[in-house]
Amino acid sequence: MSGNTQRVQAISELAASKPPVVPPGLSDPEKLFGSDVFGYTAMEKYLPKDVFKSLKHTIERGQAIDSKTADVVAAAMKEWAMAKGVTHYAHIFQPLTGATAEKHDSFLNPDNKGGAIAEFAGKFLIQGEPDASSFPSGGIRVTWEARGYTAWDVTSFAYVVGSTLCIPTAFVSWTGEALDKKTPLLRSMQALNTQAQRILKLFGHEKTAPVVSYAGPEQEYFLIDKRFYLQRPDLLLSGRTLFGAKPAKGQEFEDQYFGVIPERVIAYMQECEKELFKLGVPVKTRHNEVAPSQFEIAPVFESANVAADHQQLIMTTLKRVAERHGMICLLHEKPFAGVNGSGKHVNFSFGNSTQGNMLDPGDTPHENAQFLVFCSAVIRAVHRHGGLLRAAIATANNDHRLGANEAPPAIISIFLGEMLTDVFEQIKAGGAKSSKMKGTLEIGVDVLPKLPKDTGDRNRTSPFAFCGNRFEFRAVGSSQSITGPLIAVNAAITESIDFLATKLEAAVASGKTLNHAVQTLLADVAKESLAVVFNGNGYSAEWHAEAEKRGLPNYKTSVDALPVLERPEVVQLFEKYQILSPRELHSRYEIYLEQYVKTILVEAKLCAKMAKTQILPAALRYQKELTGTLPAGGKLGEQIAGLVGELDKGIGTLESALGHESSGLLDECKHLKDKVLPAMTAIRASADALEGVVADDQWPLPTYQEMLFIR
Repeated sequence: MSGNTQRVQAISELAASKPPVVPPGLSDPEKLFGSDVFGYTAMEKYLPKDVFKSLKHTIERGQAIDSKTADVVAAAMKEWAMAKGVTHYAHIFQPLTGATAEKHDSFLNPDNKGGAIAEFAGKFLIQGEPDASSFPSGGIRVTWEARGYTAWDVTSFAYVVGSTLCIPTAFVSWTGEALDKKTPLLRSMQALNTQAQRILKLFGHEKTAPVVSYAGPEQEYFLIDKRFYLQRPDLLLSGRTLFGAKPAKGQEFEDQYFGVIPERVIAYMQECEKELFKLGVPVKTRHNEVAPSQFEIAPVFESANVAADHQQLIMTTLKRVAERHGMICLLHEKPFAGVNGSGKHVNFSFGNSTQGNMLDPGDTPHENAQFLVFCSAVIRAVHRHGGLLRAAIATANNDHRLGANEAPPAIISIFLGEMLTDVFEQIKAGGAKSSKMKGTLEIGVDVLPKLPKDTGDRNRTSPFAFCGNRFEFRAVGSSQSITGPLIAVNAAITESIDFLATKLEAAVASGKTLNHAVQTLLADVAKESLAVVFNGNGYSAEWHAEAEKRGLPNYKTSVDALPVLERPEVVQLFEKYQILSPRELHSRYEIYLEQYVKTILVEAKLCAKMAKTQILPAALRYQKELTGTLPAGGKLGEQIAGLVGELDKGIGTLESALGHESSGLLDECKHLKDKVLPAMTAIRASADALEGVVADDQWPLPTYQEMLFIR
């Protein structure tokens, strides 16, 4: 069956299909939540009281677990899991692919009577040994060096999926070097706590609970019918459409955003939420996004480590459940040209159970010295390490999205809002005396209530925006693991808190009062760092010019941004706080370059093949048909002939560019950016123009019009 015949058949089947039945709301969601997690409720039920108390203390204090306790916990975990029909266990880890990995082992072991017995000792809970040779390592491991270890992360609860007990773990090499994303994230959280405790001590808070970074990532995604997806080699292999003309209607009416969710999608969302609730993932929000067939799911705040694990579960669940509903979930940052792409806005804060959120300004932030110190640390961190934050979100996929009118620009700046900007400008001038107060919004309709009004608006064009009691890192890509961005944010803020703590400790030791020391230091920081604060339109050309005047870097592509990871100050930053050794950091630089190269090469080869074997033949067949029915094919025939010539020439240019031999990874990345991507763009322009003139029944690919309006 030809591609266009399959397409027509798929459309007919969709038109004839009955609308889905929306499942009823979840019954007893409170009981369902966390039911497949070996959390505190299950621990308290299955563990002896003294062991439960000890383990709970270990988790909350981030301490190591001893082998004796591990044996008891493993036995209880096995009993709990087997009561749910579980037969295997798996150490779940996050290699540098950005996805998750797992190796399943059975609980059963042969006994000496010809039968089997279920066993799960503490040593198997604490440590596993997957093969480390076939994961990307950036030179840390070579093919014949295969030994790697997984280590149980006691702070992230085990859970059940299907018949498998899943145990979150870190992944390191035989030499102890991090081969994953979790290990440096845990190190960065530990470093942040160490430095934050110094500030808390200065403010008289002794023996406080550990300071933890928190995250709440908002996940955007697209849904399309699986029948169309299977007819699109580009979506199947690269996750985005390399061809596709804009439909007559896209998102220009602005009627998609927060619109009524289609019944088919609601059914899908409810099943996703049910799965995630059982796994203890606190998803809170669902809604239509800006583009047609684009949606969002968002959880509430959790410890950054747990939030990162749960984010991986969210992405896996979104994709797995979609197929049950005859759909495909696309997490690519830009699966469709001409409509908004997808991001993953990572809400970030830090605090602890005794002092609360360190980024909560209260009602009078100008008087909240502790908040001002921590907030100044964030401002200084983004100003000094903006290049690192840009590198942390640098991928070939995200390059399609950043800087367009749908995502923040590649210039890393901070939005503070009117109240905090005013406070810090006062500090810069010599001392803050007042804060703009929140007001009341009167709508002018008697039946409607008066609404409490925030002190400032929100800014969707800012990459790093303050949102009342947290910052929102809006530049993260939708398909990314959030661990890399969180590591960069934690590291940058750790260095700034260290700087502030050192200055304050020295000032107090010299006899100055803490209040005087804080006022002097924060004024200096404001003078140095407020250049990174911008509350205006990040999309405007004026801001790009202004940012250059302020000395803010503008790394427009991943190829421009990734070399930041090799800078001495960045290497020193990660080494000083024992987050990544120079060798570990360099390995990531190598891997990110490799991933860029592989991504573009897959797309380029696909582009050439689809153009040659699908689009060009379809255009030639239609051109021949026109020639047989109109004199010389008419004006339409002339137009098609011109576009066919351009397409054929473009294919040759792309294939020639793909034959380039580079001297190294960075050189290859630059060639792909400067030569291959423009050649692909030229091919697409010709192909998309042909889509607008070739007979619809002869076009070989499902069109945007067919795919983008999910029903």
